[in-house]
Amino acid sequence: MAELPTSAEVVGYIEELKNWDRWGPDDQRGTLNFITPEHRVAAARLVTEGRTVSCARDLVTAYGSPDNCAQMYWVNTGEGVAHKEPSVPPTALGFGNLGSAVEFFGLVFHGINVTHIDALAHLFWKGKLYNDRPAGLMTAEHGALWASVMQMSDGIVGRGVLMDVSRAEGAEVLEPGRAVTPEDLEATAAKQGVTVGPGDIVLLRTGRWHKGSSATGSTTEYEDAHDHARWGQVAGWHQACMPWLRDRDVAAIGSDGPQETIPPKYLDALDATVHVMALNSMGMPLIDNCDLEALGAVCAELGRWEFQFIISPLRVVGGSGSPVNPIAVF
Repeated sequence: MAELPTSAEVVGYIEELKNWDRWGPDDQRGTLNFITPEHRVAAARLVTEGRTVSCARDLVTAYGSPDNCAQMYWVNTGEGVAHKEPSVPPTALGFGNLGSAVEFFGLVFHGINVTHIDALAHLFWKGKLYNDRPAGLMTAEHGALWASVMQMSDGIVGRGVLMDVSRAEGAEVLEPGRAVTPEDLEATAAKQGVTVGPGDIVLLRTGRWHKGSSATGSTTEYEDAHDHARWGQVAGWHQACMPWLRDRDVAAIGSDGPQETIPPKYLDALDATVHVMALNSMGMPLIDNCDLEALGAVCAELGRWEFQFIISPLRVVGGSGSPVNPIAVF
């Protein structure tokens, strides 16, 4: 087993992995620059079956749901409208016989339940956003004035690679709190017969949303009871994976969790997170809380773990991210 980095080495990654000024001082796209037109064309050639697979979780709006993260109320409904009535009052649904359903919908998508993408503006470190801009450019009035989700407004289309670590190890679900290491990624890639290269979007499946999974629990190692209630235990990337991903010029990463291993493995370096290294240092977007169960099943069925991958964030002016429904196309 390869030796894992010390806490000091992990903290050092924050500086060592920086891509600041790699694409010039005014760059706001970060590693998405690795996805070239040629890369998109090559990804399109992976479509041979005509099959599409969603990698998003359902947005649950029912009050009291464990995933209760969205607010929805109805402005117009069809309740109380008898079928025998010849017309519908215009104040209820529409005009004459016409009716309509209208709702308000809102949510806080950052966190550990909603499938979403983090723009580079989502996180700042020591008062700085990606590429050496002041954190004050994330404003209350206008939102993000630097590296917002609008940098992704034309969508993200490229080659997706699923690293199905749980299936490669013969397990349905990785143990909650497991930290996936570069050694695990290498073993999974070898078993699947795939390589990871420039411009790829790499997805980590831990089995978090498998029907037999339990993503919550307790531990005596991490003593923040409030965080236990909010986060539970979740498998994710070990920080040692970040140099591995940077060496391969990966464009973005996603996971069926929030990327982080929870509880954290470095209690004396709690702020040296995957989010800091990816978003702030490397300029690499994150796709959090994907549902990769269907994707894993299709990959296993077809015997291939590469596909065209499409992400279409909402064009939220000043947004630090967006809920998304990522689509794998075979």
